[in-house]
Amino acid sequence: SSWRSVCRCGLRTGYMEVVNMDPGVKHFVDTMLFWHVSSKGEQKPFQRVIDVSSGDPHRAGMPPLSFARQVLAVCLYPKLLKESSFPVDVRQRAEKLLGACNGGSVGSYSASSCGIPQIQKSVAEFITKRDGGVASDPEDIIFSSGSQRTLKLVLHLLSSGQGPTQTGVLTPLPCPHTLPILLDEVGVKLVPYRLLEERGWTLELEELHRALKAARRHCEPRAIYISNPGNPTGHVQDLKTIEEVIRFAASERLVLLVEEVYQDSVFGQDKKFLSYKKVLFEMGASYSERVEMVSFHSISAGTMGECGLRGGYMEVINMDLLVKNFLTSMQGPCSPPVLPQLALEIMVNPPSPGDASYEVFTQVRRTLQNILKYIFLRVLETLTQNAQRACEFLNGVPGMSCQQAMGLYPSVHTFFILRSGLRADVLYCKKFLEEEGVCLGPGSENGHDDENYHIRLCISAPAAVLEDVLKRLQSFHLRIQDRHH
Repeated sequence: SSWRSVCRCGLRTGYMEVVNMDPGVKHFVDTMLFWHVSSKGEQKPFQRVIDVSSGDPHRAGMPPLSFARQVLAVCLYPKLLKESSFPVDVRQRAEKLLGACNGGSVGSYSASSCGIPQIQKSVAEFITKRDGGVASDPEDIIFSSGSQRTLKLVLHLLSSGQGPTQTGVLTPLPCPHTLPILLDEVGVKLVPYRLLEERGWTLELEELHRALKAARRHCEPRAIYISNPGNPTGHVQDLKTIEEVIRFAASERLVLLVEEVYQDSVFGQDKKFLSYKKVLFEMGASYSERVEMVSFHSISAGTMGECGLRGGYMEVINMDLLVKNFLTSMQGPCSPPVLPQLALEIMVNPPSPGDASYEVFTQVRRTLQNILKYIFLRVLETLTQNAQRACEFLNGVPGMSCQQAMGLYPSVHTFFILRSGLRADVLYCKKFLEEEGVCLGPGSENGHDDENYHIRLCISAPAAVLEDVLKRLQSFHLRIQDRHH
């Protein structure tokens, strides 16, 4: 097992390490912070900074889901249970959630280091329903303060050795921009495998074999990290790809670390999200009983978009009981925060037909009279239109190309002369921020270091905001082309 020898070695003693951020990326981050907090009264060519560099929909201007906020408000102030202005199902849900809390209060500790048992049960029921009846055990569900925190717990457990014995994790490039820093922090070697842009950011089996063979000369690969739908590319893996990855992990004895936080953000008639767990259990006992897998989900991404609440869970599958017990005890006396768990329950159990809020939400979706009461389907509709519109727009700009996917990660042909020492993508984003007041993410934050420079653009923004960003991007891009020709 990939875990056994690691457990004997124990966890790394150095919990926090100094991360050597790329100087160009650090300079861009410093610039972004400066523009956000620059002195009042300074003349700028824009009224405010628009940040679409990451998947933070509320920062980009998307409103929160009213049902979730109403339920959480009642949980925080239970006297609102008697407030008739709140829908009946809001008050009923809040009462149910408070009943699951110790002492009937969100201010109490969770019942265990894994989380509140009733909410573990709700998540397990959600997974079972999502996967067409493939059973999920509530005891396999572990809550923490965000998917990054849960991933960090697992990586700490895997981390071991130095030099050729150092733990390695096969990691897609491009990857989530927080992942390289996280791997470095816990002392795990990033083993890159490249996604094929010309094929819509697909994952190819030959590339996995190449990356694994090359890595074994420098480290000991123990796991493979998968992002599906892809972050930042938005690529949605099909059944054939998922089956190939599972067979690869089984044959090479690798733990599958599957981040599926954008599972409710799959748009288009030809796209369908398939969970790795569902496919795993449909492949028969030779795989479903022996492939070790950990899947991650979060309230930060997708339609929920509650990044600031910091809530996430992982489901551990086929993990050695000793290792699982050690993993569940790693949070120790610091039980996961309660409020994010309540938000997770709302995410996996939204209003249903017949609930008071459901009818209000569907009416709002039809009339669009009150933007503050988006329902989940309306948010998905907005994101679908955003993704299609933005990709078509970017492909129409000379010097840009964008693959059709669920997210926006366009390639940018830049003409900058790199006298400043910054990467071209970092300089592009820096200049765009300074001249247009819009913060994008440079592809080098996502581990992209080839000659095809990329920028990261979040589509979880109001349609009007996204339209404004795209127009500014076109104007800026054509302007710098003229300057550098």
